Amino acid sequence: MPIKVWDYIKEYEKEKGEIYSAIQKVLESGYLILGDNVKGFEEEFSRYCNVKFGVGVNSGTDALFLALLALDIGPQDEVITVSNTAVPTVSAIVSTGAKPVFVDIVPDTYLMDTSKLEDVITEKTKCILPVHLFGQCVNMDEIRQIAGKYGLKILEDCAQSHGAIFNDEKAGSMSDISAFSFYPTKILGGYGDGGMVLTNDEKLYEKLLRLRFYGMEKTYYAKEHGYNSRLDEIHASILRGKLTHLDEYISRRRILANQYDKLLNESTLTLPKTMPGNKHVYYLYVCRHPKRDEIIAELKQKDIFVNISYPWPIHIMTGYQHLGYKEGDFPHTEKASKEIFSLPMYPFLTDAQQNIVVESLDEILAKIDFK
Repeated sequence: MPIKVWDYIKEYEKEKGEIYSAIQKVLESGYLILGDNVKGFEEEFSRYCNVKFGVGVNSGTDALFLALLALDIGPQDEVITVSNTAVPTVSAIVSTGAKPVFVDIVPDTYLMDTSKLEDVITEKTKCILPVHLFGQCVNMDEIRQIAGKYGLKILEDCAQSHGAIFNDEKAGSMSDISAFSFYPTKILGGYGDGGMVLTNDEKLYEKLLRLRFYGMEKTYYAKEHGYNSRLDEIHASILRGKLTHLDEYISRRRILANQYDKLLNESTLTLPKTMPGNKHVYYLYVCRHPKRDEIIAELKQKDIFVNISYPWPIHIMTGYQHLGYKEGDFPHTEKASKEIFSLPMYPFLTDAQQNIVVESLDEILAKIDFK
């Protein structure tokens, strides 16, 4: 049987009774949009993250976009982020009319290099958007210090960091506003798209409620220009159930990561490094090797499938050439994109499957390293 980089089937088989029951209750309730399940999930997830308010939306991309709009980000503004991220981080900024401004990454964690931030701050800079990548957090102490110094807003991209902790603070709780994705592959993933924006600011919360619902509140009167971006009742009901298992998912991910660490410690792979202060949740287990593409090809021959996050830095994509960057601008980001790959990682990956992955890697590396 193939070993996939991610698979939900075993998880679904274990939880399908809960899932069917949740769906049935929604269908029998008479409320399909913005009912008790959305409200309940907003309250439960925000409480899990130690944040006061949550607003469920239809995707992680919209969570970023609406969060930026809530912060009044728009044309003429600049938002600092990284090129080593998923496209939605940047497309959300561009969709507001603002300009993404990139900084390079720390080469051993792949996270934003906070020492580069002050070099790119201008009078147009309005927000810093750190991406908590692969399951651990950017150094938020440094970001908050810089943001405070220059009067900037902070939006955390938490799509890959549900439950991650930095210096005893949960991902999503260390900024003005934060955005989460519940795409199926995520640590807390549903069975379709979904997202949430979290904030401790009541005015931002009230604005987000309007932005996701055509700019309206309780009537058909739009108080401002808004959008249609609502987490639906069925997805919310499923996610409420899965939230009760989130710490179990994270615990298993950490066990698998520790086992990879021990089993691959003597290999020529560069293994993941956890930044000081972080409690890593291992959305991905990201390795590195200069002959990555050969390794991936050999693994595929053995029916083992891995992933690259991300093979193309955003600043060199044709879709973002208008930003004015070129190859060579962010050397650590570009070098990493040619060498990193993530091994199978999900809670229902078995020890036996993991051992097959490791044994296959050992065999492949022994051949490749001594060519």
